[in-house]
Amino acid sequence: MSPPPASAELIEDGGAAAASDQFFRSREFLGAEGATHTLRVESDDGVLVAPLIVRRIGAGPERDAISPYGYPGLVEPGGTPLAVDPSGIDFSGTGLVSVFVRHTLDEPPLTGATARNVVQIADPALAPKSRPSDRRQIRRNLEAGYDLELVPGQETSAAQRAGFLAAYEQTMRRTGAAPHYFFGAAYFDRILAADGAWLALATAPGGDLAAASLAAVSDGFLHYYLSGSVDEHLRDSPMKNVVARLVEHAGALGLPLNLGGGLSRGDALEEFKRGFANRELGWFSSEIVCDPEAYERLAAGREAGDFFPAYRAP
Repeated sequence: MSPPPASAELIEDGGAAAASDQFFRSREFLGAEGATHTLRVESDDGVLVAPLIVRRIGAGPERDAISPYGYPGLVEPGGTPLAVDPSGIDFSGTGLVSVFVRHTLDEPPLTGATARNVVQIADPALAPKSRPSDRRQIRRNLEAGYDLELVPGQETSAAQRAGFLAAYEQTMRRTGAAPHYFFGAAYFDRILAADGAWLALATAPGGDLAAASLAAVSDGFLHYYLSGSVDEHLRDSPMKNVVARLVEHAGALGLPLNLGGGLSRGDALEEFKRGFANRELGWFSSEIVCDPEAYERLAAGREAGDFFPAYRAP
């Protein structure tokens, strides 16, 4: 039997071997996300690395892994495009049952990747797009005294970070977000210390924070990463002013702005973002079963639908 065309190694290094100057693989972001390991895949064509969070499965000895949040990817450190078939990778040396990889917005380096969502892009290389109703609302807010500020993450004050956290958590409570979306102050303090991160802040006429967004540069995009609006200012839609400011900032950087997608295709959140976008991109993930025998045993009797891994289905 010929050897597999690629092999995988799991390195217990907190993601250090996959760290870079890109926000979603920065040491600050990986530390905040709790990355524990690097996945290293070596083939005849090159090497791919990805930061991972390795987890125990229940009370047993088995472990699986998941990418940190966002768009960390499985990347070739030298930037060479690869197309590796995951079925040809020997994962036995990792000791993992499964791996869930969130890709960057580039073409996935693993073939057969799953189309997870469509994200909205405001690309300065194309004609800008905005709705007349959004432009009117943005103009009314400015005329009423709303103020916009864009602050590099490393220069944000404790008060600005606390205001962002309050706006973000109010938004999460309004939308009924799961507990793991409440990241906490220490998380934001840490990731805002990374290079290429900003807070965009909309202040109401009375001087209090109305809406804010954390944006960051990673892998050729400015990402509208996490945002929030304060309950009492929702009627004015100050987030429209924040997004318009980030569209301007992306243009100044010469980068497309990734606005993200909705919770589901065509929902109100996606429709809001579509008002500022002039193109769309697919976002992909890879669901890899490393130990088929253990996976089948752990998933036996579970009704998981398309949830991966099936044994963790709610």
